[in-house]
Amino acid sequence: MDRLITTPAGVTLGPLALIPDDTARNFVLELRAGRFHGFVVRKGDAVHGYVDICAHMALPLAQKLDDYLTPNAGHIQCSWHGALYRIEDGICVGGPCVGARLQPWPVAVADGMIVTA
Repeated sequence: MDRLITTPAGVTLGPLALIPDDTARNFVLELRAGRFHGFVVRKGDAVHGYVDICAHMALPLAQKLDDYLTPNAGHIQCSWHGALYRIEDGICVGGPCVGARLQPWPVAVADGMIVTA
């Protein structure tokens, strides 16, 4: 099966409460076209989704399940080489790939549920 970098809109991932504030959660979706790996970061009532591939090297960002954020929850961090990304736009601001960007995964909150957009 291929590894996908997009998903269709309208897939319900779960309630907003599934992701505690200032944390992230991994999602793997099995679709007919292949498997998608992404993660969602929650900041208050806002969610930010990204494809789970580091912009520096094509590796998943977290070595431990759901461990995507720095200890202060201020940035997304690649656990392999320490690249730091802004949560709101995925731009790398520290480490080996400054200026590169994580691939966005459009997600939103609708009626208290996290859905693909």
